[in-house]
Amino acid sequence: MLSLLPVRPSFLLLCLVASGAMLNARPNIVLLVADDLGYAELGCQGNTDIPTPHIDSIAESGARFTDAYVTAPFCSASRAGFITGRYQTRFGYEFNPTGAHNEDPDAGLPVGERTLGDQLTNAGYTTALIGKWHLGGTARYHPQRRGFDTFYGFLHEGHYFVPPPYRGVTTMLRRLTLPNGMSKGRWISKDGSTIYTAHMGNNEPDYDANNPILRSGQPVEETQYLTDALTREAVNFIDDHKDRPFFLYLSYNAVHSPLQGADRYMEKFAHIGDVHRRIFAAMLANLDDSIGTVLKKIKDTGLHDNTLIVFFSDNGGPTRELTSSNAPLRGEKGQIYEGGLRIPFLMSWPGIIPASMIYSKPVSTLDLFPTACAAAGTKPPKKKYDGVNLLPFLTGKSDEDPHRHLFWRIGDRHALRKGDWKILRQRNMPWSLYNLENDIGETKDLANTMPSQAGDLIRLWETENAGMIDPVWTRKRKK
Repeated sequence: MLSLLPVRPSFLLLCLVASGAMLNARPNIVLLVADDLGYAELGCQGNTDIPTPHIDSIAESGARFTDAYVTAPFCSASRAGFITGRYQTRFGYEFNPTGAHNEDPDAGLPVGERTLGDQLTNAGYTTALIGKWHLGGTARYHPQRRGFDTFYGFLHEGHYFVPPPYRGVTTMLRRLTLPNGMSKGRWISKDGSTIYTAHMGNNEPDYDANNPILRSGQPVEETQYLTDALTREAVNFIDDHKDRPFFLYLSYNAVHSPLQGADRYMEKFAHIGDVHRRIFAAMLANLDDSIGTVLKKIKDTGLHDNTLIVFFSDNGGPTRELTSSNAPLRGEKGQIYEGGLRIPFLMSWPGIIPASMIYSKPVSTLDLFPTACAAAGTKPPKKKYDGVNLLPFLTGKSDEDPHRHLFWRIGDRHALRKGDWKILRQRNMPWSLYNLENDIGETKDLANTMPSQAGDLIRLWETENAGMIDPVWTRKRKK
């Protein structure tokens, strides 16, 4: 006699997956990354000067994280962290190759590290990187050798938004010495389209030198404003792959320098008196409209309810360079104060993540890797991963802190946050201690008044640091 036994839901789910019945249930995953965007520059973060309704809509349909961090206060090392889910200091990737150093054969994401692109490709996803890479400028580090089926963008740290002679934009470039021989102030061309500024005391980097826009491995001549061109490529990718699960890493170079604002956006912000801030506003509004175009394509193709969308900045804003505001945080890009490490971070997945949610416990861009893997139904390899799957914390299945602590080491800049407490030291100076709940601006150093608290955190930092390795690229360059 045949007995009827109850079928466990988990077994039924496994059977459906194995049969392919749930192929279309796996969500698309879209990472929208801004470059050098300050903590306070979105409408949902408090900016009232530059409307960002499209980016804000991600927060409205999902979660906004108040205490989200990157693993380094500059581009390349930060990207190495979130694309692998591991502190980049675990594999010796600690610094920021710029200019010709991008082509140093040792300056790239180590080939033994698995990227999120690798992981999702092996899970059946079609993958694309559109925009900035900055994880190695030589052949073995090429994005299509690191888990991405499609690549359109550039390999180095930055790129001009239009090619010379910079038609249709207002351009502000750094100069050590101005055409009038001065080393202070600004010089403006007769037509007002070009501005040289000496306020930073250096020249604009040679971003485009040996750094072409590439389609796969072939250089292309791109004449469209680069933010718009990357959006065009992203929309085409979504159109071409809407019948299968895809991972789109859309890595804008806005609002990174060079400062180039398109004419139509410059006119929109004509009321802003300082042209420096006006160009930044034009670049950010252009970025926001571009993200709106991508979000509309996702909606129009019927994919909105089955797409995990994440927006974040790769580090804090460089205030002096771009006018980026990190208020109320102290510091900027390159520093380990909150202004260099804490970022705008938004995540939406309709029906899974509650709308208009504000999440205030510390999280990290390291969490993107395991969160995306969980959404896609694939487990990360058995390796030391530092990120956590955020979905249980966002859906109410866990009310614990996602991280016991967060760790930073960037050369001689060190920091650790545990709960509301943060220690940091810069360039071999003594450790400082701050309580971020009471002092988000890091103005009151409590290390001398609370030595026991500081000592506990210093020992914790040292324990974590023991599991890291020396910077590989720097060590090999010295030999």
